[in-house]
Amino acid sequence: MPIYEYVCMECESHFEELVRGEETVACPDCTATNVAKQFSSFAVHGAAKVPSMRASGGGGGCCGGSCGCGH
Repeated sequence: MPIYEYVCMECESHFEELVRGEETVACPDCTATNVAKQFSSFAVHGAAKVPSMRASGGGGGCCGGSCGCGH
């Protein structure tokens, strides 16, 4: 069961909710069901790939082999 982040469109409260299937989500502060699912910062960061400097097989820079440092 995934946990989603929501914002209430009535009272602007931000909250997380464990959601089962197509369950209706209600704001814990005002009980309104007019809520919007938010992008989770964890999901955004977890999906991004970070480029690695070691993955490049050479090229520019001193330790890339162009300065004669022996690497």
